[in-house]
Amino acid sequence: MTPARTASSTDGPQLGLRERKKIKTRTAIRDATYALIQEQGYDATTIEQIAERAEVSPSTVFRYFPTKEDIVLTDEYDEILLQELRARPADEPWMDSVRYIMRKAIGLGMSEEPEVTRLRARLMVEVPAVRSRMLESMSATGKLLAEAVAARTGRDQGSLEVRVYAKSLIGGLSEISLYWAENDFRDDLLDLVDRALDLFEYGLTPQQSSGHGLPT
Repeated sequence: MTPARTASSTDGPQLGLRERKKIKTRTAIRDATYALIQEQGYDATTIEQIAERAEVSPSTVFRYFPTKEDIVLTDEYDEILLQELRARPADEPWMDSVRYIMRKAIGLGMSEEPEVTRLRARLMVEVPAVRSRMLESMSATGKLLAEAVAARTGRDQGSLEVRVYAKSLIGGLSEISLYWAENDFRDDLLDLVDRALDLFEYGLTPQQSSGHGLPT
């Protein structure tokens, strides 16, 4: 899921000092990375520069993020949002639950750090390494989503149906960011989320004929 900042909530359990320090360090590394990329571009930004800007060692950067691409793509939201998804009312229609969670995820990113949300989307379009890493990271997010899908539907998490559904949903939603960036961010991101989820809920209906189809 796309927001970049650390989620904060007064409703959830309070984190211990060690976890708060970890989040602070991860946030400092991400903030440094985004600032450097905006100043000089993705390719020119090095791990050494990121470490210096974040006031940590390069080894610390690698301990938190295995690659530069991970710094761009990793956020704190997946598990939190999936916990909320699991907590939705059991009798709520499944797509209503998904729609609620996805709109909340997008809303958090756009309200807290709209420029960073746009930068991440643009990098996924412009930098092949970021796009490739995004596809890899979708596997982990898909597994988390599959747990929630299995719990709601009563199906086995490892079943073909659950795996295909979860990965299809994650893959489809990742296309939202690409489409949004490729079209110069003209569209409202929440509207794009709704359009994408409508496909899962209602399917792809035929477009009205323009009158230039093949003769019958």
